[in-house]
Amino acid sequence: MTQTNATAKAPLKLVKTQAEVPLTLPVKAINELGESIDKFVACERPLTVYLNWQPIVTLMTLGAKPESLALGYLKNQGFVSDASLLESIIVDWDVNSAAILTAEKTADLEEKLSEKTVTSGCGQGTVYGGFMQGLDDINLPTPQLKQSVLYSLLKNINAYNETYKNAGAVHGCGICQDDQIQAFIEDVGRHNAVDTLAGDMWLAGENGNDKIFYTTGRLTSEMVIKVAKMGIPVLLSRSGVTQMGLELAQKMGITIIARAKGRHFLVYHGAENIEFDANKAK
Repeated sequence: MTQTNATAKAPLKLVKTQAEVPLTLPVKAINELGESIDKFVACERPLTVYLNWQPIVTLMTLGAKPESLALGYLKNQGFVSDASLLESIIVDWDVNSAAILTAEKTADLEEKLSEKTVTSGCGQGTVYGGFMQGLDDINLPTPQLKQSVLYSLLKNINAYNETYKNAGAVHGCGICQDDQIQAFIEDVGRHNAVDTLAGDMWLAGENGNDKIFYTTGRLTSEMVIKVAKMGIPVLLSRSGVTQMGLELAQKMGITIIARAKGRHFLVYHGAENIEFDANKAK
């Protein structure tokens, strides 16, 4: 059976909070001349994710879209799979928690939580037993890209990264179609950003077949797997790719484009899917 990322949309009975917190805070800094200047720093706060009142993980996050982050994390880790059975997603920053309730069976939580793998995520990441499930069922389409469109997309991306421009210390991820950015999220870790976008797409029942996933972070095995689970066939990064990330991309048919900035990029897999229609020397 072929897996797609377009699961049935969540029912209207779903209760979802819209918890907002500041993403940056003003501070004083002293520059190299000994002068006091006004700057901003990116916020970092803990968010403990609960599934049916059982604690799953504590994520360090900017807090831009905590509901989508918590949901995307649980889906990508294999703890939930049916959006139609979701009952509530409630975030309470007074106690730094995100509680997700679902009618889906979660009796095997203890077993999944016992199978941990420390990853190369920002800081120290962990994936659980359900993370690798279903990969053999993923069937991604073959994309058709133009070099000129990639250049235009990279130019358009420069209009985003607001928190990074203001305070630094964050990664950004985006869902793109051709050269247009449909959604963009920043967080203190790149995996928080991709999980947030995954949560949004899952709830909306969106299909990733014609999308490009952009990230400022490196393309590790974990990043490749999460994008594959979103049904997106193209992964674009301004950073590099790891050996395992490349091997998984080759196995699952993901076009990998790394070190992409300005008019420079390196295609590590899927070059046959790109029409080189622009003069790279310009």
